[in-house]
Amino acid sequence: MRKEWSSPVPAVQFRVARPTNQLEKIVEFYGEGLGLEKVGGFSKHEGYEGVMFGLPDRTYHLEFTQHENGSSIPRPPEDQLLVFYVADTFKKNDIANRLIKMGYRQVPSENPYWDRGGITIEDPDGYRVVLMNTVGI
Repeated sequence: MRKEWSSPVPAVQFRVARPTNQLEKIVEFYGEGLGLEKVGGFSKHEGYEGVMFGLPDRTYHLEFTQHENGSSIPRPPEDQLLVFYVADTFKKNDIANRLIKMGYRQVPSENPYWDRGGITIEDPDGYRVVLMNTVGI
């Protein structure tokens, strides 16, 4: 039985964090290539360094961490995606072309829906980022 709550989660931010062993390349991909704003970072924090990227309002962001001894990073499933809705076709194509010129690969999506209006590119760790040409939900 589903319990109904009277109010939303009282969180003030939402962060998705994941490990990497290629922090410099991740900074290049998400910062220079994708164009996300660097909203924070740290180094030498209990053996970790990291960076956070987000949208301008900073309520949602991505954190990438790297341990000084490295981490086991399994290959992600092909349908595990970060989807960025970019309503302007020219801006979507500009971002995709910049990433491709930087050496990142465009790949076909496992789910064909994302190929109809979207472009899927793998980040340095093999995670897939979709630039989708719609206004979102």
